[in-house]
Amino acid sequence: MKKHPATKFTELKGVFKRLHGPRGCMWDREQTHRSLIPHLKEEVGEFIATVGKHDYAHMKEELGDLLLHVMFNAQIASKNKKFTIEDVIDGLIRKLKRRHPHVFGKTKVSSTRDIIRNWNDIKKIEKQRKKRHLSAEKRAKKT
Repeated sequence: MKKHPATKFTELKGVFKRLHGPRGCMWDREQTHRSLIPHLKEEVGEFIATVGKHDYAHMKEELGDLLLHVMFNAQIASKNKKFTIEDVIDGLIRKLKRRHPHVFGKTKVSSTRDIIRNWNDIKKIEKQRKKRHLSAEKRAKKT
């Protein structure tokens, strides 16, 4: 009998917490965001190869490897008190809702072209806001 997905996710978080704990894996604890980049690039390449082959069994495995990297990097950030995996998920949920106003809002679309244009327009506005926010933070630090 398969466990409920939320239980599996809780179990996965526990595995990463243990791996990075005092009695966990020394190699895992020594990793940084930067040290994981070559491994992440390799896994992305392997996933792309499975898509090209329509190899769904292998694709499932490679998606697991990509999830490993998301979890691993979130665990490193959490140890450094920067953000948690829940913060990553929350940000993703908010982004998906913002960028799909035709689903979660009242925007009307008549084609996928409209959807892509809206996505790109929203993304552009978000980047502009982020840039202004970062500039304001920079100015505040100077004072």
